Amino acid sequence: MPTQSLDVMNYVVDQGHGVRGLSTIGLDSVPAQYVQPPEERLDATKVLSDQTIPVIDVSNWDDPAVLDAICTASRQYGFFQVINHEIPVEELEAVQGAAHRFFEQPTEDKIKFKKDVLGKGTAKMGTSFSPYKEKVMEWKDYLSLQWFPQDPTAGADWPPICKDEAVDYLKKVHSLAKKLFNVLLKGLNIPNGFDDESHKSLLMSWIAVNFNYYPYCPNPELTVGVGRHSDGSAITVLLQDDVGGLYVRAPDGESWIHVPPTRGALVINVGDVLQLLSNGRYRSIEHKVVANPWKNRVSIAVFVNPAPNQVVGPMKEAMEEGEKPLYREIGFIDYMKYFFSKGHDGKATIQWLEI
Repeated sequence: MPTQSLDVMNYVVDQGHGVRGLSTIGLDSVPAQYVQPPEERLDATKVLSDQTIPVIDVSNWDDPAVLDAICTASRQYGFFQVINHEIPVEELEAVQGAAHRFFEQPTEDKIKFKKDVLGKGTAKMGTSFSPYKEKVMEWKDYLSLQWFPQDPTAGADWPPICKDEAVDYLKKVHSLAKKLFNVLLKGLNIPNGFDDESHKSLLMSWIAVNFNYYPYCPNPELTVGVGRHSDGSAITVLLQDDVGGLYVRAPDGESWIHVPPTRGALVINVGDVLQLLSNGRYRSIEHKVVANPWKNRVSIAVFVNPAPNQVVGPMKEAMEEGEKPLYREIGFIDYMKYFFSKGHDGKATIQWLEI
């Protein structure tokens, strides 16, 4: 189908078909709304083929080498993969299958979860990032599920077709996140790690899981699955499938590093909140996702966040005597409102808070 004959925004956004719908109607090219300027596309000449992010075996959390590896990776790369994390491969594959089931339903079965239909519900389906605010759209649909660990009714309004797998997976990731924060806080010379209740509100009171769906694309070289950005979370736990497509900014600030899918591994990245709290010691890093021409891809991203009303800024207990804060404080909900008020734009959101 020629793209000129289609009202893309109405079909994709307003009617709720998403890019999943576009991929099934026989488009001969990517609609103009998805064509990225050359500088935002992946330049293969800037990919460091001989580098990757660290892969860390966390089978023994008490091993000082594990603490050192996680904290070093969080300072230098902002990204690492963990293996032997005790979440069985079968459960990882089950939640990936649940994502496929949700998105591959007919539109009429998904439309009740569309972002502007559900109101204040905790399950919201959308497409791209901020379709009416970004300059160019991204080749991605998503289902975002909000989870508050202390709420016994959490998940009650989630789609039945994927609810059980999502809840089971989030409980496992919640446990993993506690272990990661315990290590990361000790790396900031906070001796009790995650034992302090105030740290739990500061780091992981609000958790969101995004089921991301990247359909095959007729011109993947012209668009992106996700534009370059850093996450607004404290940390993000990402499950890739076997297709791959994640690239992270290299330490040189110019090149990109491909993160190849590793069966059973989880990708961990530092979010803006942890960079704020650590006064820049841990680094949130730009990353992007490419589209592909041959297979529908899913990823499961768990964003571990402070409470919405939590004020975030450099932690005094993590700073040396006389050290000045690099960032101003802000309410987390205000930070996220600004984050979603525009398209993906690198690290512009955290740079907005620099002193």
